[in-house]
Amino acid sequence: MKEKFYISTAIAYTSSKPHIGNTYEIVLADAIARYKRLQGYDVYFQTGTDEHGEKIEQKANECGMNPQEYVDNIVNDIKKIWDVMDTSYDKFVRTTDKVHEQKVQAIFEKLYKQGDIYKGTYEGLYCTPCESFWTESQLIDGKCPDCGREVKKASEEAYFLATSKYSKWLEDYINKHPSFIEPESRKNEIMNNFIKPGLQDLCVSRSSFKWGIPVTFDNQHVIYVWIDALSNYITFLGYDVNGNHTDEFKKYWPCDIHLIGKDILRFHTIYWPIILHLLDIELPKKIFGHPWLLFGNEKMSKSKGNIVYADDLVEEFGVDAVRYYMLHEIPFSSDGVFTRKLLIESINSNLANVLGNLVNRTVNMCKKYFNGIVENKNVTENIDNDLISIVLSTRDKVKNKMDSLRISDALDDIFEIYRRCNKYIDETTPWLLAKDELKKDRLATVLYNLIESIRYTTVLLQAFMPNTAQNIFKQLNTKEVTYDTLDKFGYYVSGSMVNDPIPLFMRIEKE
Repeated sequence: MKEKFYISTAIAYTSSKPHIGNTYEIVLADAIARYKRLQGYDVYFQTGTDEHGEKIEQKANECGMNPQEYVDNIVNDIKKIWDVMDTSYDKFVRTTDKVHEQKVQAIFEKLYKQGDIYKGTYEGLYCTPCESFWTESQLIDGKCPDCGREVKKASEEAYFLATSKYSKWLEDYINKHPSFIEPESRKNEIMNNFIKPGLQDLCVSRSSFKWGIPVTFDNQHVIYVWIDALSNYITFLGYDVNGNHTDEFKKYWPCDIHLIGKDILRFHTIYWPIILHLLDIELPKKIFGHPWLLFGNEKMSKSKGNIVYADDLVEEFGVDAVRYYMLHEIPFSSDGVFTRKLLIESINSNLANVLGNLVNRTVNMCKKYFNGIVENKNVTENIDNDLISIVLSTRDKVKNKMDSLRISDALDDIFEIYRRCNKYIDETTPWLLAKDELKKDRLATVLYNLIESIRYTTVLLQAFMPNTAQNIFKQLNTKEVTYDTLDKFGYYVSGSMVNDPIPLFMRIEKE
């Protein structure tokens, strides 16, 4: 049986259409999921939408709609963008799903009966956009530490999750499982700023608005976002509070990676583990807090007027150009920057000059010198062995980077081979070999080595730029596109005929 791999994104909040900063996460998760499938894993990739809360109730009222109509419209926008970005999710979930709502109510009731949820009164500083309460000491310049907006004093009756009792348990768990929270800098932030000082009990219900899942035993309260939203990772797999879990849940849980933005890290690394612990469920293997994609040097927000949407960029530049930028230009643990200038430079330098130029000139030479037939005549020189050894090292290099979630570095390894192939062309000078009839077999060998190197590397590229990879395979006229063809050099069938060259990426004039 195939080894399973479960990856999830955070579910997108349905207050508004997602911008490219929000879209980055689904593309990142998609590259990981596609790579794991390529390796032969049985992958389950879940994403979806978080559809309850005060902010959505307010937005719906402003638009003269009921909340369900409002979120239905936003969900359509989100799904369209996820699909435009060519993401291969296995399940798209919605927290307004009736089965999910029933399961969340059962979870809440179970925790209440266990004594881990109790009724009290909350007084604090509340940020409506983030739906978060803060203490005075947590504010930054008197404003919400997450979004920088104004907070307001709020006091209301609420149910609380007794998280303070589990500070020591959580600290011990994280210390015993060093790869549970990554990157390391995020783990240190959570440990030092939240867990070690001692946790406060978490407000898990609200009575000041109605758009949420009702508490079954108290109709004045709705279940607050964090129990509702976080539970999606298990409810849609078939978790049952009485232990009657579905086969799907038994197969895929625990999740291998929760991929989330760094701004919601504390909810996933503090409250979610405690909830699972109280439900007596195994914890996810890894929670990875990815960086942000900034516009210039600022976080994207409508109030700053610096919102860019992925579907607009795709319409202008193509899906794989946008995917490449997102996956390559954002470092492992620090924020990335988006500007149109940087996107265009990335397309010109890496996609048009390196990859597009290599494939186009190689296929053209096969057409020009051998009428498209690619045949290995085995007239080799030392320089061939150098190229082949570098190509063959790429599979394991990429694996090491992907295993540590260094997606940008993995892409670098792939493009390093494309660069090496361009250099190989300059070193072997096929245009000079073509002038000497005695060197025809040597020329054929050089072109075979190039075609096979491109094929080999493009097998790996499928995880990152699937459309471009398929376009390359079509030009090479090869069906040898699986991961198991990376164990040796030479799977491209000698004597095959390449198809007509089609430009992959065109240079863009910056003006």
